[in-house]
Amino acid sequence: MKISTKGRYGLRAMLDLAVNERTGEAVSVQSISKRQNISESYLETLISSLKKAGLIKSVRGQNGGYRLAKAAEAISVGDVLRACEGGIEVVSCVTQDEKACEHSKKCVTGIVWKSVNDAIEGCVDSISLQKLVDENDAMECSPEDNKNCKN
Repeated sequence: MKISTKGRYGLRAMLDLAVNERTGEAVSVQSISKRQNISESYLETLISSLKKAGLIKSVRGQNGGYRLAKAAEAISVGDVLRACEGGIEVVSCVTQDEKACEHSKKCVTGIVWKSVNDAIEGCVDSISLQKLVDENDAMECSPEDNKNCKN
Protein backbone atom coordinates (compact mmCIF):
# COMPACT_ATOMS: atom_id res chain seq x y z
CA MET A 1 0.00 0.00 0.00
CA LYS A 2 1.23 3.43 -0.87
CA ILE A 3 -0.23 6.46 0.86
CA SER A 4 -0.82 9.23 -1.68
CA THR A 5 -0.29 12.94 -1.20
CA LYS A 6 -3.95 13.12 -0.14
CA GLY A 7 -3.20 11.09 2.98
CA ARG A 8 0.18 12.63 3.70
CA TYR A 9 -0.93 16.23 3.21
CA GLY A 10 -4.22 15.59 4.98
CA LEU A 11 -2.33 14.36 8.03
CA ARG A 12 -0.02 17.39 7.91
CA ALA A 13 -3.04 19.69 7.73
CA MET A 14 -4.69 17.94 10.68
CA LEU A 15 -1.49 18.16 12.71
CA ASP A 16 -1.29 21.86 11.87
CA LEU A 17 -4.87 22.34 13.10
CA ALA A 18 -4.16 20.35 16.27
CA VAL A 19 -0.98 22.28 17.09
CA ASN A 20 -2.75 25.59 16.49
CA GLU A 21 -5.82 24.50 18.46
CA ARG A 22 -4.09 25.90 21.56
CA THR A 23 -4.67 29.45 20.38
CA GLY A 24 -8.42 28.94 20.59
CA GLU A 25 -8.83 30.55 17.18
CA ALA A 26 -9.91 29.01 13.92
CA VAL A 27 -7.15 28.38 11.39
CA SER A 28 -7.46 29.61 7.81
CA VAL A 29 -6.72 27.53 4.74
CA GLN A 30 -4.28 30.24 3.69
CA SER A 31 -2.27 29.94 6.90
CA ILE A 32 -2.14 26.13 6.73
CA SER A 33 -1.17 26.36 3.06
CA LYS A 34 1.68 28.72 3.83
CA ARG A 35 3.02 26.78 6.83
CA GLN A 36 2.72 23.37 5.18
CA ASN A 37 3.63 24.41 1.63
CA ILE A 38 0.46 22.86 0.21
CA SER A 39 -1.47 24.66 -2.52
CA GLU A 40 -4.68 26.26 -1.30
CA SER A 41 -6.78 24.57 -3.98
CA TYR A 42 -5.45 21.10 -3.10
CA LEU A 43 -5.87 21.85 0.59
CA GLU A 44 -9.51 22.88 0.01
CA THR A 45 -10.16 19.43 -1.47
CA LEU A 46 -8.61 17.75 1.56
CA ILE A 47 -10.47 20.04 3.96
CA SER A 48 -13.73 19.07 2.27
CA SER A 49 -13.00 15.36 2.81
CA LEU A 50 -11.96 15.92 6.42
CA LYS A 51 -15.07 17.99 7.10
CA LYS A 52 -17.34 15.39 5.49
CA ALA A 53 -15.75 12.73 7.73
CA GLY A 54 -16.58 14.83 10.81
CA LEU A 55 -12.95 15.41 11.75
CA ILE A 56 -12.98 19.19 11.34
CA LYS A 57 -15.58 21.93 11.43
CA SER A 58 -15.74 25.33 9.84
CA VAL A 59 -15.99 28.55 11.80
CA ARG A 60 -17.63 31.48 10.05
CA GLY A 61 -16.94 35.15 10.51
CA GLN A 62 -14.09 37.61 10.30
CA ASN A 63 -11.70 35.27 12.13
CA GLY A 64 -13.19 32.17 10.53
CA GLY A 65 -11.43 29.09 9.37
CA TYR A 66 -11.28 25.52 10.60
CA ARG A 67 -10.95 23.71 13.89
CA LEU A 68 -10.86 20.10 14.97
CA ALA A 69 -14.38 18.73 15.40
CA LYS A 70 -13.29 16.65 18.39
CA ALA A 71 -10.33 16.35 20.71
CA ALA A 72 -6.99 15.38 19.15
CA GLU A 73 -6.95 12.33 21.44
CA ALA A 74 -10.14 11.10 19.75
CA ILE A 75 -8.79 11.35 16.19
CA SER A 76 -6.48 8.63 14.90
CA VAL A 77 -4.09 8.69 11.98
CA GLY A 78 -6.33 5.96 10.55
CA ASP A 79 -9.34 8.29 10.70
CA VAL A 80 -7.45 10.91 8.72
CA LEU A 81 -6.14 8.44 6.14
CA ARG A 82 -9.59 6.92 5.60
CA ALA A 83 -11.10 10.39 5.14
CA CYS A 84 -8.47 11.51 2.64
CA GLU A 85 -7.70 8.26 0.84
CA GLY A 86 -11.22 6.81 0.84
CA GLY A 87 -9.96 3.70 2.64
CA ILE A 88 -6.70 2.03 3.55
CA GLU A 89 -7.12 -1.46 2.16
CA VAL A 90 -3.94 -2.93 0.71
CA VAL A 91 -6.01 -4.74 -1.93
CA SER A 92 -9.71 -4.40 -2.68
CA CYS A 93 -10.52 -8.04 -1.89
CA VAL A 94 -9.94 -7.65 1.87
CA THR A 95 -13.44 -6.23 2.14
CA GLN A 96 -14.84 -9.65 1.15
CA ASP A 97 -16.97 -7.84 -1.37
CA GLU A 98 -17.68 -10.11 -4.31
CA LYS A 99 -17.95 -7.04 -6.54
CA ALA A 100 -14.30 -6.20 -5.77
CA CYS A 101 -13.09 -9.66 -6.77
CA GLU A 102 -15.01 -12.65 -8.00
CA HIS A 103 -12.64 -14.92 -6.06
CA SER A 104 -12.81 -13.06 -2.75
CA LYS A 105 -14.87 -15.67 -0.87
CA LYS A 106 -12.68 -18.61 -1.92
CA CYS A 107 -9.19 -17.17 -2.36
CA VAL A 108 -6.58 -18.51 0.06
CA THR A 109 -4.22 -15.57 -0.60
CA GLY A 110 -6.91 -13.35 0.89
CA ILE A 111 -5.65 -14.55 4.28
CA VAL A 112 -2.34 -12.82 3.58
CA TRP A 113 -3.95 -9.57 2.46
CA LYS A 114 -6.34 -9.52 5.42
CA SER A 115 -3.44 -10.05 7.86
CA VAL A 116 -1.40 -7.27 6.25
CA ASN A 117 -4.41 -4.97 6.22
CA ASP A 118 -5.27 -5.72 9.86
CA ALA A 119 -1.67 -4.92 10.88
CA ILE A 120 -1.69 -1.60 9.03
CA GLU A 121 -5.08 -0.63 10.44
CA GLY A 122 -3.99 -1.60 13.95
CA CYS A 123 -0.94 0.61 13.62
CA VAL A 124 -2.60 3.73 12.18
CA ASP A 125 -5.60 3.40 14.48
CA SER A 126 -3.33 3.23 17.54
CA ILE A 127 -1.68 6.58 16.84
CA SER A 128 -3.74 9.59 17.86
CA LEU A 129 -3.37 13.08 16.54
CA GLN A 130 -2.53 14.10 20.11
CA LYS A 131 0.44 11.72 20.09
CA LEU A 132 1.74 13.50 17.01
CA VAL A 133 1.24 16.87 18.71
CA ASP A 134 3.16 15.59 21.74
CA GLU A 135 5.96 14.26 19.52
CA ASN A 136 6.05 17.60 17.70
CA ASP A 137 6.37 19.40 21.04
CA ALA A 138 9.09 17.02 22.24
CA MET A 139 11.10 17.73 19.10
CA GLU A 140 10.51 21.45 19.64
CA CYS A 141 9.54 21.81 16.02
CA SER A 142 7.58 24.67 14.67
CA PRO A 143 4.71 23.26 12.62
CA GLU A 144 5.81 25.22 9.58
CA ASP A 145 9.54 24.43 9.61
CA ASN A 146 11.16 21.25 10.90
CA LYS A 147 14.63 22.83 10.71
CA ASN A 148 14.06 24.06 14.27
CA CYS A 149 13.94 20.51 15.65
CA LYS A 150 16.04 19.75 18.66
CA ASN A 151 16.46 16.08 17.70
